[in-house]
Amino acid sequence: MSTTTAATRRYQLAGQLSAPLRRYLATESGGAALLVIATSVALVWANSPWSEAYSRLWATEFAVQLADWTLRMDLGHWINDGLMAVFFLVIGLEVRRDLSVGELTDRRKLRLPLLAGVGGMVVPALLYLLVNPSGEAANGWGIVIGTDTAFLLGTLALVGPTTSTQLRVFLLTLTVVDDIVAVSVIGLVYSDSLNGAALAVALGAVAVLVGLGRSKVWRIWPYALTILVLWLATVDSGLHASVAGMVAGLLVPSYTPHRQAVEHAARRFHAFRQSPLADVGRSAQAALVRAVPVNERMQLVLHPWTSYVIVPVFALANAGVDLRGGVLGEALRSPVTWGIVLGLVVGKFVGIGAVALFGARLGVGALPQGVGPGQILGGAALSGIGFTVSLLILGLAFGPEAQDEATVGVLLSLVLATLLGWLVFKLAAVFHGETSAGLPMVLDRTVDPARDHIRGSTTAPLTLLEYSDFECPFCGRATGVVAEVRAHFGDELRYVVRHLPLPDVHPHAELAAAAAEAAGAQGQFWEMHDLLFEHQDELETEDLAGYAGDLGLDVERFLRDLDEDVYAERIREDVKSAEASGARGTPTFFVGDRRHVGPYDGQTLIAELEASRQAGTAGVRGP
Repeated sequence: MSTTTAATRRYQLAGQLSAPLRRYLATESGGAALLVIATSVALVWANSPWSEAYSRLWATEFAVQLADWTLRMDLGHWINDGLMAVFFLVIGLEVRRDLSVGELTDRRKLRLPLLAGVGGMVVPALLYLLVNPSGEAANGWGIVIGTDTAFLLGTLALVGPTTSTQLRVFLLTLTVVDDIVAVSVIGLVYSDSLNGAALAVALGAVAVLVGLGRSKVWRIWPYALTILVLWLATVDSGLHASVAGMVAGLLVPSYTPHRQAVEHAARRFHAFRQSPLADVGRSAQAALVRAVPVNERMQLVLHPWTSYVIVPVFALANAGVDLRGGVLGEALRSPVTWGIVLGLVVGKFVGIGAVALFGARLGVGALPQGVGPGQILGGAALSGIGFTVSLLILGLAFGPEAQDEATVGVLLSLVLATLLGWLVFKLAAVFHGETSAGLPMVLDRTVDPARDHIRGSTTAPLTLLEYSDFECPFCGRATGVVAEVRAHFGDELRYVVRHLPLPDVHPHAELAAAAAEAAGAQGQFWEMHDLLFEHQDELETEDLAGYAGDLGLDVERFLRDLDEDVYAERIREDVKSAEASGARGTPTFFVGDRRHVGPYDGQTLIAELEASRQAGTAGVRGP
């Protein structure tokens, strides 16, 4: 594969997801390489002449003391109880963001991956208990319920389809169940006896976090201070600290940036540009910070640290098992080892794969667009990489001897699950042609001059098509970008608009789209189009009637068309076309018949149109 082709595929891959999710996936995938390195170093070190130093390092005690209060733990516990709490905090933040404004806001799309996630925990646990039904070994059933997101996504990039964005989103949704349930199991099953007073303090900290969120506190430090108190109280209460991290992350609010806050920040920066004074700059900085949700600001700071430092350090501290002196032979004869392998490798494959496919057939939910059954099975196989959560739980479930056997099982599962996933993906590609698991990149319905709204010559050699939402502020700003592009190309460009209203976040978008169509029926679509974007905050019916009057339309006919939903079917057809073309948000541009990914500023779109002209794909010829 050429370097240019690989870069193009990575570019297309990134452009299919929302920006926060792109950052999340890229960070996790990059951190997987460090995980492999840290695991390898731990194994080599633990089996080297310096293995004693490896053990002594993690047993070294560190203490934090304030007056008569002291918190003392060895380095291993500081990592497992301290740093890993930050790891679960980031997971909680991401889950809260996705549930509030991200990929999980459409609850209908949650049913199938969440059901598959439950199957991916129940079946592995039952298979493990089938091999280890009693005694201390039975305590290890929790080891097989989790999936390591970082390793999963990193391995998927290596052995999965060329483009796997849709499969990634499905698997990421599925791991939400894993993470929440795994932390709950740690808290309920593997924690020590509880300290009532400390638990009360922890509950008080939780109440404060709820209050901060409801009060819309935008500064980070009140949340950070409260989370620190929650962590300290949780450690003292006997619950595992990971519970504090996950609960705190789920309680830090996330929301779509308010238009007023964004515009206020823009005005303050404009003022700073005109008057670059310290107090004006400080005001502009505060306005910008306030416009971005606390949740995303915390993720931006913490996520690289968890992926590139915390999780690799955890692997370094926990993956080092000394296999000499017959330990490896004992592990390979141990039912604990093979119970873990059976649970993770076979249990995840069957539990996730079978539940997802049967659930889709029964109508519980649909497989993600662009993802085939074989790719679902390949993702299920890779979900058998438990690693981080598995290593954390085995340290709580077993004594030193059984820990070594369990660690061997987790590491062996990592290798076998990767090989099984690679094999399944290869078979799916060869026998079913499942080579891509991404959204479509080609326009579903070609431009039809008799139907589509076209600005410019209908026979122009270049085509720029936009799926748009009249209430979307980004679409509003894109009108200036389109004007720049049209000014550059002149009569060589035709600009086409189709509707993609997002009623869940823009309640007036469908009505505004119908208003544009009603105006179009009287020959003034583009005039209404421009007015609607000029007045995005005023899209009630009476406002629309006023715009119709300003344009000299037959207002009675205009309102009758709105009341009778005359254009509802046309708008639905545009939405279906957007769905089939891979458009998931607004604005989404198509250059010719290819979906544009990445930035949509004027210079970028101009460059894409010039490139399409050179490649001979600039126009989309309709009937």
